[in-house]
Amino acid sequence: MTKRVLIPLAEGFEEVEAVTLVDVLRRAGVTVVTAGLRAGPMAGSHGLAVVPDTTLDAVAAESFDMMVLPGGLPGTTHLDEDPRVHALLKRLAGEEKYVAAICAAPSVLAHAGLLTGKRATSYPTCMPEELLPSMHYCDDPVVRDGRVITSRGPGTAMDFALTLSELLTSRAVRDEVEAELMRP
Repeated sequence: MTKRVLIPLAEGFEEVEAVTLVDVLRRAGVTVVTAGLRAGPMAGSHGLAVVPDTTLDAVAAESFDMMVLPGGLPGTTHLDEDPRVHALLKRLAGEEKYVAAICAAPSVLAHAGLLTGKRATSYPTCMPEELLPSMHYCDDPVVRDGRVITSRGPGTAMDFALTLSELLTSRAVRDEVEAELMRP
């Protein structure tokens, strides 16, 4: 059965992260659904407009194997302020599905209570200091603790996406995708 991943998009998302995630996961044969917090195109933090596949409301009740939050500002703030995002994250975590976030977006996981006692990373200045004592903060490019995966920023987006593809498929699929990308 093909794995399904939900990637919510909000105005001000980080383009490199979102597009890399969608591209790499789809190359690995994963079904990726991009869902806007509202209908219509979403402008990234650097002005690139992306048309999501659907809206968050349209897919909120569907089943997913993973939910991944791209970072970027103010996109992360919009994700964090949306109660639907928190509800979906908590639901998937409760169903023992994967939740993942990169750059500023791990702060959304922290605010949802999903990083308590977990190893995690983020863009260095984007994890609120008051939340740091509740987790084991790391400087690694990609950190996995059980079914929670976090990453640092745009420069780690490829490693993050490949890690997620391996978790959802296999090491062999990851290696095949990585080889096609001509990674060193």
